[in-house]
Amino acid sequence: MSATGHQTIPAEVRRSRPETDTGNPLVRWLLKHRVQPVIGPETPEDHSHPQAWWKVMCLTGVDYFSTLSYLPAIAALAAGALSPLATLLIVALTLLGMLPMYRRVAQESPHGQGSVAMLENLLPFWRGKIFVLVLLGFVATSWIITITLSSADATVHMLENPYLPEFLHGQAVPITVVLLLILGGVFLLGFSEAVVVAIPLVAVFLVLNAVVIVAGIIEVINNPGAMATWTGDLSSRGSIGDLLGPALIAFPLLVLGLSGFETGVSMMPLVAAKGTTPEERLASRVRNTRRLLTTAAAIMSVYLLGSSFVTTVLIPAEKFQPGGEASGRALAYLAHEQLGNTFGTVYDVSSILILWFAGASAMAGLINIVPRYLPSYGMAPEWGRAVRPVVLVYTAVSILITIGFNADVNAQAGAYATGILAMMVSGSIAVTISALRRGQRRAGYAFVLLSLILLYALAANVIEKPDGITISAFFILGIIAISLVSRVARTTELRADLIRFDDTARRFIADSLDYDGALNLIAHRRQTGDAQEYAEKETDQRGQNAVPGTADIIFLEIDIIDPSNFGGTLDVHGVDVDGHRVLRVESPAAPNAIAAILLALRDTTGVIPHSYFEWSEGNPLAHLMRYLLLGRGDTPPVVREIIRQNETDPARRPRIHVG
Repeated sequence: MSATGHQTIPAEVRRSRPETDTGNPLVRWLLKHRVQPVIGPETPEDHSHPQAWWKVMCLTGVDYFSTLSYLPAIAALAAGALSPLATLLIVALTLLGMLPMYRRVAQESPHGQGSVAMLENLLPFWRGKIFVLVLLGFVATSWIITITLSSADATVHMLENPYLPEFLHGQAVPITVVLLLILGGVFLLGFSEAVVVAIPLVAVFLVLNAVVIVAGIIEVINNPGAMATWTGDLSSRGSIGDLLGPALIAFPLLVLGLSGFETGVSMMPLVAAKGTTPEERLASRVRNTRRLLTTAAAIMSVYLLGSSFVTTVLIPAEKFQPGGEASGRALAYLAHEQLGNTFGTVYDVSSILILWFAGASAMAGLINIVPRYLPSYGMAPEWGRAVRPVVLVYTAVSILITIGFNADVNAQAGAYATGILAMMVSGSIAVTISALRRGQRRAGYAFVLLSLILLYALAANVIEKPDGITISAFFILGIIAISLVSRVARTTELRADLIRFDDTARRFIADSLDYDGALNLIAHRRQTGDAQEYAEKETDQRGQNAVPGTADIIFLEIDIIDPSNFGGTLDVHGVDVDGHRVLRVESPAAPNAIAAILLALRDTTGVIPHSYFEWSEGNPLAHLMRYLLLGRGDTPPVVREIIRQNETDPARRPRIHVG
């Protein structure tokens, strides 16, 4: 579309990003797949190929279903003969609380950001960003520890198998590190490869567990004595309070088995969807993800109840104690006892593989969530959107944590529990606020109850294992520190990906070019916004700066909106104030917006723009802090530096005049 005059000004100018293709094949391969920021229903997911919902369920299931390897033993150790009752409470919480909660989370954060996205806008400006960083700290705690703890637990199962070669005994750390390297290698290949690995692992593991549980039920039927011993233990406890008490005490420990819900939501971008429009495809993805969550919850509920029953009835209580043969591996113990060492070894191998790969769902969650936030906030380098570099970073961090904790499962359990429970609490609070804001009181009150239950579990965990909150605090402080350093390092980027000029703005620019073939812009910070203010500003600038006496001028104004944001689209609006032509823009930072607009005008018109400023009064350091925190300070030198860094040829740089 042409503006009036001879010069045609495009309505949109898209900034080309700095060239990342150095010609190095390795660099090209590393940066090939990227996680895109959320920009609406049409958000591209070009870092992965969509998969059927049941396939993605297998990827999230390697975390969720793998808890069968250790959860029955935890329940039996904590609740004794009341383990099935404690497990029944968890199943009720799963179907009546967690499933409705995460179905709602999937509806309201359909790009996989989870409860972080729902809570992001509760606090404005920098408080909101710090709040998100704290939540991401708990996310990182939960999922990185999931990666390390699951691999360490896989190593434990490996070391306890009677057929393991003798030379591998006592080598827990090297074995775990190798498992982590292989896991990272799978994700370097791609998400599709991770899904391909997950499907047979989950299928075989569920089949083997079904065999063990069914064999256990048959044994209970054939051995009435075991059943009588268990029921006698229950009847000897007396009142209902004596039954519920131990079950409620064990309850917080078993909540950890629900971690698969959060990873299930985080992998929504991987779920295939049908539809002819972005909105239809997004709605289809939500439906398929809800189907994924419901199916996984139903399968797990059946397995939890069955496994808890047979392990409690058939395994002597002393076997669950630390160092006992069933400690942390109740179903594996039954597999060896009931079905022989050959089948037991097959079960062990399956457990080892699914526990090793349980970190895959956590890795996928980290890749889908963290890069959507930190680079957009300017709190991570732009390459932080690329999948393969962040896989290398997460793998390296996981290896360091494994070495630091000596691959000890118990040493990492507190941090694992704290991170997962904090994520669940944030999710329950998010859906509570959502329901109450929508006037859905019944749902809101139900989610309030769920939030209280999860807060109880979190508090009980922190009291029981205070080291978990300490480790989480280190993750949070680390993310905040790295994010702020990155934000400072990226302050001189242009930030604007797209600049849009409305018809009036395009007409002003075209008219100015038609008048004298030049572009002279006076940077102005609006006060009253009346004609007298603009007239005085023009007079001052023509007197202070080298504005040619007959030159046509346009005012350029940047209104600061939420300086805690980093960048995005700049919309340039033309405004006529009694004959004074003004280009008005809203942006998180004034210098970056001015530099981006000047370069866009140069590129689209072929004319080098001249921009005129006044010196800012005050301490330069104070101005620097104001710019970093509030988006404006001593603007001219910052504009000039941004232009210098983004245009290597001095002759092509827009001219900056200060008087």
